[in-house]
Amino acid sequence: MRRPFDGAGALLGRTRTRETTTTDCSTTSGERTVSTPTSTPALRGLACLAIAGTTWGTTGAAVEIVYRSSDFGPMAVSFWRFLGGAALLLAARRTPRGPRPVRGRVLLFTGTGIALAVFQTAYFGAVEETGLAVATIVALGAAPVLTAAGGRLFLGEHVGRGGLLAVGGALTGLAVLVLGNQQSAVHPLGVGLALLSAAGFAASSLLGRWTGRHGAGEDPYTLTLGSFGVGAVVLLPFACGEGLVPHTAHAGRVLLMLLYVVAVTTALAYPLYFAGAAAVRAATASVVMLIEPVSAAALAVLLLGERLTVATAGGAAVLLAAIAGLAVAESRTAVGS
Repeated sequence: MRRPFDGAGALLGRTRTRETTTTDCSTTSGERTVSTPTSTPALRGLACLAIAGTTWGTTGAAVEIVYRSSDFGPMAVSFWRFLGGAALLLAARRTPRGPRPVRGRVLLFTGTGIALAVFQTAYFGAVEETGLAVATIVALGAAPVLTAAGGRLFLGEHVGRGGLLAVGGALTGLAVLVLGNQQSAVHPLGVGLALLSAAGFAASSLLGRWTGRHGAGEDPYTLTLGSFGVGAVVLLPFACGEGLVPHTAHAGRVLLMLLYVVAVTTALAYPLYFAGAAAVRAATASVVMLIEPVSAAALAVLLLGERLTVATAGGAAVLLAAIAGLAVAESRTAVGS
């Protein structure tokens, strides 16, 4: 019987076998798979990341509607996002495999959950302190650099000259996309929080990649479920301080937007992200996720009536070209390995 989120696994085209020892980026638990040609897991991983990033690009618009329609604070929204996502994933979870080492799982879930909580809450704080534009360029711009450095130091991954050029191109495109038409003041505290957010994202990317490379045995659903549980616990005190239940005259609108954020941009997108992060190099994963601001810009133009400026179009084009270049490099690396 298909579970609610089995469509993500179908995207990855699993082929079961008893002899194989490789695992592709399937988001269902514990399946061993084969892939032909060799580059297929990497390409599927890139597809997972692209879908997750595109989905995350819609989060800002949905949460903005929540903020405008209620007195909900960012910590409370984040708490319900983690808690609701965990509840949906728990309902969709398959019967787990046999017993696994408890200590290793607790450390993995705790590390990833704290990293995600830091990533999200520090970013919200950066936006409040220094504005959306500066927070976005610093957080999303620093994340690929920190991830590439961490991948080299802790995972022994080589980015290569082509990868460095792609990262540089992606950062350039991001800067043009975000800052091209805005005048923003830079505040040191906001920049520091944005860098902390980038470090949280880099840590979650590296943990996801380590899980895929070193046989930690956690499927993306289980990893996401455990991490969300930890994240909800970490965020609970802050959410209580803001108020767990909002005051609003538009309860239906707020509930609808929260359900969308919980179900689509959280319970669906995060397992896809961890599935993709396990299948490609950590630096590649972090750069591909820069498709998020492109998605947000497209949504603003198509649905919110914003103008398509030269800066928006040019920055998006450079970003997409850099992501495409990394995708080609990743597939070649997979074939050559």
